Amino acid sequence: TASSPALLPFASGSLVQAALTQPPEMSAKVGDTVRTCSGTSSGYYAWFQQKVPGTAPVTVIYWDDSRPSDIPSRFSGSKSGTLTITGVQAEDEAVYFCGSRDSSSGSWYGDKERCGNEVQRS
Repeated sequence: TASSPALLPFASGSLVQAALTQPPEMSAKVGDTVRTCSGTSSGYYAWFQQKVPGTAPVTVIYWDDSRPSDIPSRFSGSKSGTLTITGVQAEDEAVYFCGSRDSSSGSWYGDKERCGNEVQRS
């Protein structure tokens, strides 16, 4: 229903640690717009979604703002490291975490902190 809450926990730490730590939660209702941004400051960003602990995460955003073809258009990214879910759905409940790829070394880094979370009510 339109009033069903979607709880969106956002993890921090390395790509592996993110799946193992208890993340803080963001609470949003279906239809809200949710934004979170990575505290990482350089390189290219990718965002990952993990719905079930212990399972492989799904890439929802890569190369800052590109989206795999099977990911809904409500997911978007930016070159500043922001993930936006416009019109959140109940099935979007998951752990989301960010990785940053250094363009010179090719190494991936997990984000250490978030620069802010925002829920815009519908």
